[in-house]
Formats: sequence, structure tokens, C-alpha cells
Amino acid sequence: MSTNRQFKLKQRPVGMVKREDFEFAKADVPEPGDGEFLVRIAYLSLDPAMRGWMNEGKSYVPPVGLGEVMRAGAVGEIVKSNHPKFAVGEHVVGMFGVQDYAVSNGKGVTRVDPKLAPLPVYLGTLGMPGMTAYFGLLEIGKAKAGDTVVVSGAAGAVGQVVGQIAKIKGCRVVGIAGGADKCRYVVDELGFDACIDYKNEDVKKGLKQHCPQGVNVYFDNVGGEILDIVLTQLAMHARIVICGAISQYNNTTPVKGPSNYMSLLVNRATMAGMVVFDWADRYGEAAREMGGWLQSGKLKTREDVVEGLETFPETLLKLFKGENTGKLVLKV
Repeated sequence: MSTNRQFKLKQRPVGMVKREDFEFAKADVPEPGDGEFLVRIAYLSLDPAMRGWMNEGKSYVPPVGLGEVMRAGAVGEIVKSNHPKFAVGEHVVGMFGVQDYAVSNGKGVTRVDPKLAPLPVYLGTLGMPGMTAYFGLLEIGKAKAGDTVVVSGAAGAVGQVVGQIAKIKGCRVVGIAGGADKCRYVVDELGFDACIDYKNEDVKKGLKQHCPQGVNVYFDNVGGEILDIVLTQLAMHARIVICGAISQYNNTTPVKGPSNYMSLLVNRATMAGMVVFDWADRYGEAAREMGGWLQSGKLKTREDVVEGLETFPETLLKLFKGENTGKLVLKV
């Protein structure tokens, strides 16, 4: 292929992301310089965080600039190399962007082995979502045997891993997900103890039923009203992990914050935000442990793969409409 197809950010989205917010461009395939290599991208990671990266303003990473290739994690194969430590034919994961080809100097890039796991798994359970689940639950949530752990977005890329690690660690696990099919999936296939269908059930009643002793750890992927409800059901010294707030990302009105936050005081609970990049120096440790769980069958993974780079804007929307089960991946 002599053409590099790219999606560039054309304008800051207002509300839900639209195709018009991007420019679909074609450029020549770039040549790597000294100390660089060229990656042919095979799969792109589509993550809720991408919506925040499009906004102007201070965050944990700078916003994507207008006219720049849209930021995205990706996995691919090195096809040209002028780098002493990266060879042609190796597979790598990195922030390569929404395009066919990317040049890299190797910073922030990790080699992966397609013989150990299919490439999309390195964007999900063995990638950023899996690392988020591992460190968020164990380091921020401090989950331990006997805890009752509640996970929102339970059928999503992060949520599915959080619940399974909690089970491996001896916790009781209750998921919150949208729709009967997703709830069946997390209970029957992933082994959660229960799942509350927020679209068709009363979440507060469900929490009272499935968490009679209260919630010890809440792993929050959605924010908004569900966070507010869980705050009313905390056990003493509960820990809340603020990982994301997908219910709020496309708001055109102010973000809905928790009105029941005094429950933190009453229950001596803590609520802490987490960004996975803070544990970058320990990714190897987590990958080894989760890789072992995958191989032994203790940990299951599911990728929702959509084909075609040209479908990027519409495929990204699946995240915000709750249409994906498992890790959403775009096959380039």
C-alpha cells in the first residue's frame, strides 16, 4: 500500500461525536528517519477516553490538536526499521493514531507476541484496559478476599476484567450493565455473582438485594446517577475508584456530580481518581500475572471487532450508545 489513510481532528465536538468532527485524509506512507521505524497498523483500540482527548483544556494528557491525526492506541507490525532495538517483522503496541501507518522512535512502544495471544487482546485485557482494571482494583480499590465489589460498565473492556480479577482474589462481585444480554454474559460467562440491568431494573433495589452488607469497593466507569446511587449503599471504610464517567462525556450541560457525597464522611470511605499511565513502570508485572490467568483459563477475554478504518467515527459511537460487549477494536 502506498497511501496512508488518516482520520484527523477537524473541530472540537459539541455533545456526541459526529463524522463531521473529523477529516478523512490520504497521505504518502511516511519514511522512518534515523532511530525510527515504520509500523503497519493492524488493529486500533477504541476507548471512552478518546472523547476527552478531543476537548480543549487541562487534563492528564494534552488535547489532540486540530488538524492532527486522532490519538489512538494500536497494534501492528514493523515493516521498515532504522532503530537498533526494533526489527522488521516484530509486532508492537503504542499510541500510533487512527491511520494505516505510523512512524515511531520507540518511546512508549511495547513488543508483543502474537503466538501468546491474538493481537486484539493486547489492546484489551493485556493492554491499557486490562492494566487499568488491575491497578485500579488492587492498588486504588485495595480489594481483598471477602470484599463485595461492584463494577459499573461491567460488560465493557475494563469492567469485564475488574470483575474477574475480583473473583480470582476471593471477592463477591456484582456488575451493573445495560440490557439482559450483557448481564447474562457477565454472570454466565465471566462468573460474576450477580448483575443489575440498569436499563430495566431499579439499581438501588438491586444493590440492596445483592450487597446486603454494603459495598466495600465500587469501580466506577460511568459516573452520573449510578455513582450517586452506589454512594447510598457503602459499607464502612469503602473505597471508590473513579476510572471514568462515560455517562457524562458527551454532555452539553454541566457534568452531574455526586449529591450523596456525605456518605463518604458517614462511612469513612474514600473516593480516588486513577489514570493508568501512573503505573507504566509496572505494566510488565501486571501483564505476566494476567497472561498466566488467561493461559490457565481463570481469566476470559472478549473483543468486539469491527472491520474497516473508514468506519472509525461511527464505530467509536458504539461505546457511547452501549452497543459493544467486551473490548471495542477496529480492524484496519
